[in-house]
Parts: sequence; structure tokens; C-alpha cells
Amino acid sequence: MKLKVVVCLLAFLSFSAASAFAQDVPKLDIFAGYSYVRENPSTSGVSGFNLHGGSASVAYNANHWLSAVADFGGYHANNILNSHVDGTVSTYLFGPRFSYRKFERVTPFAQTLFGVAHASGSGFGATSTNNAFAASFGGGVDVKLFHRLSWRPAQVEYLLTRFDETTTSRETQNNLRVSTGFVFHF
Repeated sequence: MKLKVVVCLLAFLSFSAASAFAQDVPKLDIFAGYSYVRENPSTSGVSGFNLHGGSASVAYNANHWLSAVADFGGYHANNILNSHVDGTVSTYLFGPRFSYRKFERVTPFAQTLFGVAHASGSGFGATSTNNAFAASFGGGVDVKLFHRLSWRPAQVEYLLTRFDETTTSRETQNNLRVSTGFVFHF
């Protein structure tokens, strides 16, 4: 009889601790911040260039370690490589995020996102657009400031795009995306 009471008490405490731990994880995280992209065309003889802009993401936290992420970004560059052409790249990426929530104030994460990138350029009175496959692989860290607010000091990702660089084929661009901003927890 005593053993049954002890087992029931331990089971109750375990379930209570698990539900209390699960309550500490917000169901929804919304990120907004600045992003820098280093665009690296694969065409030989063409140098890389920098784009500046912003990104936002929504993460639904399924549990304390797995989230579903929707990430949207927009980046712009003026006078690319002194060509008098301005360019904008937008990304629409979706996928899983894996978080390590073992620390009270710091949450590192890794994510793999897939989707579409849209590029548009204008110069010399002409405008061009291009859509391509895009993927990002990387991670970052969130630092809790308040119960509903965290600071993301760095999110660093490899950003792969497959834009047309010539009229005959799509090329792979191996880019870098670095973001910083704030995360709101709901």
C-alpha cells in the first residue's frame, strides 16, 4: 500500500513538473529586425555585393524543442557593383526550428527553411524580375529581457538561392544572411 502511494505521488509530481515546464514555453514567437545579406553570384568575374533590409518570422512552438517557422525578408542594394542598377531581394521561407531551452535566459536554436526568393532590379529605364528556389540553414540565440520580450543578438545563416545569372541556366548563389532584432512571445 505504501509503495502505491509513493508511486502515485511521484507520478503526480512528474506530470505536474512536465506541465509547469511546458507552460514556460510560449506558443507563438514573433521576430522583427534588421538583416544583412552578402550576395555571392556564381558567375565568374562578378564580385559579391551587400544588401541591407529587414526580416520577420513567426514561430509556432509545438513543444519545448520543436517549432514551425515562417520567415519573410526584404533586402535592397543601390548602384550594385557601380552598374547604376538597384536591386531588391525578397525571401519567403518555411520549415522547422530546433531550440535548446535548458537555460533560464538564453535559448540557442538551429533551423532549416525552404521556399522562394524574388529578385527585382531597375536601371537604365528597364525593370527585371526573377523568382527562384531558396533555402537557409543556420541558427541563432535569443536572450530573454522580460517575460514577453527577448533580444536576438545574432542569427547567422547560409542562404542558398538559384537565380538565373545567364540566359541559359540557373546558377547557385551561396549567400550569407545575418540578422538581429527582437522577439515577442505570446
